[in-house]
Amino acid sequence: MGYKIKLELFEGPLDLLLFLIKKEEMDVTDIPISQITQQYLEYLEVMQLLDLEIAGEFLVMAAELMRIKSRLLLPPEEQPAEELEEEDPRAELVRRLLEYQKFKEAAKRLGNFESTRKEVFTRRTGEILNLSEEGGEAYFETGIFDLITAFSKVIQRLPKKILYEIVKDEFTVEEKIHEILHLIVTEPVLYFSKLFEKAKSRLEVVATFLAILELIRLQEIVVRQKALFDDIEILRNTEKVQPKVKENS
Repeated sequence: MGYKIKLELFEGPLDLLLFLIKKEEMDVTDIPISQITQQYLEYLEVMQLLDLEIAGEFLVMAAELMRIKSRLLLPPEEQPAEELEEEDPRAELVRRLLEYQKFKEAAKRLGNFESTRKEVFTRRTGEILNLSEEGGEAYFETGIFDLITAFSKVIQRLPKKILYEIVKDEFTVEEKIHEILHLIVTEPVLYFSKLFEKAKSRLEVVATFLAILELIRLQEIVVRQKALFDDIEILRNTEKVQPKVKENS
């Protein structure tokens, strides 16, 4: 599509693993490695489909997950004697996840001390975003992996004939950006799933999703959920800070 986005929204591979563990309600101390590896690789495929710039650390983690999976699948008689005496192959990954989880929670607590403006709190993992103008109703600020999850569901719902057919119509991210901004003027709240209902091709779906990411990066829109993993709401960002204009002295 000739449009490449480099996002500052992305967190690291440990964030993705913790997201998947929470999403599937897994026990972080007893990770089903085959399941988590499959889902992790599926998320990487979606990120590559979107032509997003994926940090090398995501690929390193993918290789590590595959290594752990292969060790667990290998029969005991085929494993080297020195590896049989070692601890669970998942142990080091579990230690890293637990340590990182504690670090994130500590960082979140420190961040809360600074977030006093209108009592708005930015969610890292499952933190509530309270919007007073919505009558005190609690929302969750949507993260990048929530968006990728929603996008993946849209792709899966596309009929195969639409997914693979060659479509003459071309869709650009710029056009979709203007389309979304126009919709927000007429509809104060847009629902993520409804934006893709009339999509005619995978190209249009990808262009629409990249437009959403670009509008988030530009701070033109806010994305939120009433509950974790719920449908995503898209609103115009009324809190966007306008650049100051220098006055000529």
